[in-house]
Parts: sequence; C-alpha cells; structure tokens
Amino acid sequence: MLLTDEEQKMLNGFYGEGTKLAMKILVAVGEAYDAPKMVPVTRTHVALSNQEADLWFAEKLVAGGATCRIRPTVNPSFHLKQFQKITRIEAEDEAIVKRTHAAYNRLEAIMTYDCTPYLEKNVPRFGEVIAFSESSATPFVNSVCGARSNRESAQSALCSAITGVTPLYGYLLDENRAGEILVHVEADMTDDFSYQMLGYFVPKKTGFSIPVFEGLKNPSKEALMNLGAQLNTGGNVAMYHILGFTPEARDMKSAFQGKKPKGEVTITEADLKAMQQEISDAGGEIDFALFGCPHFTIDQIARVVDLLKGKKLKVPLFIMSSALSRNLSEKMGYMDIIREAGGELVEDTCMDQPCWKFLYGKKGITDSPKCAYYTKRRDMRFVIASLEDSVEAALKGMY
Repeated sequence: MLLTDEEQKMLNGFYGEGTKLAMKILVAVGEAYDAPKMVPVTRTHVALSNQEADLWFAEKLVAGGATCRIRPTVNPSFHLKQFQKITRIEAEDEAIVKRTHAAYNRLEAIMTYDCTPYLEKNVPRFGEVIAFSESSATPFVNSVCGARSNRESAQSALCSAITGVTPLYGYLLDENRAGEILVHVEADMTDDFSYQMLGYFVPKKTGFSIPVFEGLKNPSKEALMNLGAQLNTGGNVAMYHILGFTPEARDMKSAFQGKKPKGEVTITEADLKAMQQEISDAGGEIDFALFGCPHFTIDQIARVVDLLKGKKLKVPLFIMSSALSRNLSEKMGYMDIIREAGGELVEDTCMDQPCWKFLYGKKGITDSPKCAYYTKRRDMRFVIASLEDSVEAALKGMY
C-alpha cells in the first residue's frame, strides 16, 4: 500500500505502540483487499461489547498509549445501578463492565452506549467516508444516508478511530455500491414489522448481493432500521437501495449504475409469513417481552405506551433504548405509564449483555429476529411477532 508520511510514522511507532498496532492492522486489511492506499475518515462508531476479546484489544491499545483521532461513538453496555434494581449482577460481569468503560474512556471514545448512532449524536452526511461497525448501523449509513463505510469489525473501526484513516476498498468505491439483484416486493408491507421479515428473508433469495427494492412506499425510519438490521443478520448485506427513495437509487439506471440486474426475485406476503413461522418459537405461555434491538426510538416507545395505558402486564416487559429516548420518556410521562403497567425502560444496553442472565432458560416474545438470533447462544427462546401482537401477548402472558 502507498502510505503518506504521516501514516508511515504511525506504522513505524512514532506515536507509540498502540497507534502502531492500529495502523499495522489496517495495512493488513488493506493488503488483503488490494487497497491502493488509505483515505481519511470523518466519523467512526465502535461496536463495544463487554466481551473478553474486545476488552483485551482495547486495553492493549491503552497500554500502548493510543487515543482516538476521530472519536467514536460506542455500542451498548449496561448501567450497573440501573440493573441492580432489576436483578443481581455477578461480580465478574460487574468487573468487565467497569474495565471496558475505563479502557474506552482512556481511548477518548464518546460513551454513548447506543446502537443507533445514525439517528442521533453521529449522523453522517451524503458521501462522507466513515468507519462504522454494528450490524444495523452499516446498512443505514450506506443506504439511507449515502455515506460510505465498509462492514467493519469493532476492532477495525477502533483502529480507524485511532489513526483517522481506513483502507480504500469495498463500499468506499463507486463501482462496489451498485445494486445487483432487483427485488420486487408484492407483500403488503403495512407496518414496520414487515420490514423485519423482509430483511431476514431476502438474503435467502439473493445471497450477499446488494438488493434493489421495487414496490416499497415511503418507509419510516424504524422500517429502514429494521430492514438493514435484518439484512445484515439474516445475511451479510451491508447496503441496499430502494427505488425512488434512497439517495443512490433515484431510478433504475442510477441504482444499477447503468448495468442490468444480475437477477430478479419477487417477495410475497406468503414468503414473509413463512419466514416468521420458520424462525419463531412456537406459541404458548411466555415469561417476558423484550424490545429494542436495534434501540427503540421515541415513536416506538410511544406506540407501546398507547398499548399499555390503563392495563396490567401478566409478564415483565422490557424496552431497550438510548439515553436520550429514555430521558424524553421521563419528560413525556411515558415512563410512568410503562412502570404502572409492570414494564421497564432501560437505557444504553443490549440483549447480548450479561445483565439479562436472569432471563436465560426462559421463553420471551420480541418483534426483532436479530434479538432472537443473538440470544440463541444465551439459552433464551423467542416467539417473533409484530410489536402490537407482542405487547398483547405480554398483557395476556401467552401468544
């Protein structure tokens, strides 16, 4: 790779061992993809995880004196005080949370603990070159914002935050952003949940190709979050286009950059219903409801509140959101309604954190296939249903 003098100084250790390691990793990534050079990034987001490998790497960079040139926002963790009111936190989990927080603070990250940075605090402009990890974030910034990010790991995104650069390859290049498969959507798509199922199902038909959706009409931001999160969970799809809607798909010609689609598929309502049945646990009694993967917006929280007003839950209901959305919920009286019904709204956390151990071995309900997918290794079973049906099930204790 052709490195600038500044990049070579980083690689040679002029700025310390931590920065040297970060640049060494980026050079290796670039060489693997035949990248000719590095390019500057203007934003970064790191999928912090509170897991041992992530913590080992962050502490290694700290020990090498590294700090972030392009300060990243970070993925969810959990607040000890908040969850100590809900459950008992094991000593080893408390320790790793505190160490992770300390390491990223010393790296000078922005401690947002939010998996939807593209909605607040770290919103890129069209054409910006950035380095985002997080499976819902990369599709959103590429597709909806028109920014340019590869499907980064937590480690490679952190390396870009430290060095301020990323290798020039993949989705940073015009030719790699072209649509590949035309997807005709004939399903009803009447609510945001339909986009969850569409995102999870499409890779089964298209593989990892970039889909261009035809037939979608003015989807909400929540629908777009859901679509990208599931495309990148059910498959490995970090970019999509919606004809006449997303910025690089004004029409068929721009979506496919003047080329013919490699193939076409049609998605029906029956396809989406079959997908839901395939990935959902069987109905019956449930032990809890869990929402917020990705983090719920204030509009989604408001919908749950409307469904809970004046009612009592038969099983616990938990909503995960950003600190901003939780703060808004306090100000708007939503928190009182949720708690009066027997639910709880928690900020800055994720279903893949150890704070949910008290739900292991139990059966829940959620509107997010991603939530159910990640918790399989945690021995949590999920019925997957629309938000409205899920809240109704929590009120009854059964689906």
